[in-house]
Amino acid sequence: MQLNIAFSVYRGNPLSGGQGVYTHYLTRELSRLGHLVTVFAGQPYPRLAEGIELVKLPSLDMYREPDPFRWPKLKELNDVTDIFEVGLRLFGGFPEPRTFSTRLQKELKYHRKKFDILHDNQSLGSAIREIARTKMPVVASIHHPITVDRRIDLAQAETLKDRISKYRWYGFSKMQERVAKDLLKIMTVSEKSKEDIVAHMGINPGNIAVIPVGVDTGIFYPDQRLPKNNTQIIAVVSSDVYLKGMLFLLEAMNIVAKSNPSVTLLVVGKLTPDGPAHQVLKKSHFKSRIKFMHDVPEADLAHFYRESTLAVVPSLYEGFSLPAIQALASGLPVVATSGGALPEVLGRDGKCAVLVEPGNVNDLAQAIVKLLETKEMRDKLASEGLKRVRENFTWEMSARKVVEQYEYAIAKFNYIKREY
Repeated sequence: MQLNIAFSVYRGNPLSGGQGVYTHYLTRELSRLGHLVTVFAGQPYPRLAEGIELVKLPSLDMYREPDPFRWPKLKELNDVTDIFEVGLRLFGGFPEPRTFSTRLQKELKYHRKKFDILHDNQSLGSAIREIARTKMPVVASIHHPITVDRRIDLAQAETLKDRISKYRWYGFSKMQERVAKDLLKIMTVSEKSKEDIVAHMGINPGNIAVIPVGVDTGIFYPDQRLPKNNTQIIAVVSSDVYLKGMLFLLEAMNIVAKSNPSVTLLVVGKLTPDGPAHQVLKKSHFKSRIKFMHDVPEADLAHFYRESTLAVVPSLYEGFSLPAIQALASGLPVVATSGGALPEVLGRDGKCAVLVEPGNVNDLAQAIVKLLETKEMRDKLASEGLKRVRENFTWEMSARKVVEQYEYAIAKFNYIKREY
């Protein structure tokens, strides 16, 4: 049965973070399976495959680069939703999920197409619940509960003022919990994320389907013809927040460099100016051998993986980790922490990755040194990693399982309508 799918994502950056990547590849595979897909998105807009329509729902874009935390000019405020977006930020909140859902609800009301289902990619704004109650069946993807980020950030707050500020910023998480409980099906990317969604958001575990994401092996693959840079380590860190562990990676590399003075680190990510990781970098004797890049196209990112000798995932927590499977698909051995779903993704048996305790700088450094010095071990991990990716992580597999959840939600929605 061909479905007409509305897919929503409030931020769809194709070059940073997982939501834009998930949107691009999942909608592409849904289209290849013969379904019609329309994506509704806020800035930064996703990159979509040919044949998939993009409906832009522009926000005030107050967190855009290169001017994050800007205030919009008065002439930019066109309606009540814009005013509400500014007002919520004035009180220290993060308004985009809520206001995106309001704009989506308005657009769907007047949109000419009739959709069979709405798939929301973790905006979970309050108007999503209204759409689910009155218009069409709605399912959502939750990559991991934002309450995990909130808990870790609050633990790092040094002052009462900072703590209050973080509480306000994460105020939208309560809204997301309420909305998620009302939807017909929640999809998440790992058993660990499911466990945390149940624990932190109070959602019935029977209403959550675990569907791992995939990796495009047409882009991420090993190339034996490309000479390896035997001193280059790569780390793809989507954002410089405490959760992602860049601080610990930089500290570990100071240790690694003492026994391996020729080693270099390529970080695909961006440091927060004057943040904790930046402070470590400024004091580091190793800083001249660290290169930062951001907004890297996928083809270039794949090349960087292929030319590197190993990859590091230093996160304290991951709901899945696209960089981990991109590295495996590129034929790289991986050093990662055991934070969140990383053991589930990379395997707990040590066949394709070396896992260390999250936040343990010495263990992270020792694991990196051991792999740098042991080519036989690197080759064995890389071979097993390729096998793991091909058997478990393809976008076609993900899309087929997602369609099964669509069909379930549509049948349940129609049953409920008949009953009432």
